[in-house]
Amino acid sequence: MTPTNWRTSTYTHPNGNCVEVGRLGDRATVRDTKNRTAGYLTIGEAQWATFVREIASGRYDR
Repeated sequence: MTPTNWRTSTYTHPNGNCVEVGRLGDRATVRDTKNRTAGYLTIGEAQWATFVREIASGRYDR
């Protein structure tokens, strides 16, 4: 299987420091937009939901 529906955040900056998120079955996939051929991380649905929730809560803000 190959990940589908790759997308970047609407907050992506023009400097290229961003990642893309896609789907692979019931899992999220993440890859670096600067090096798409390097592969991708696969993350379980529950773990991805927790990560997104923590980002939205500001947990990782500096």
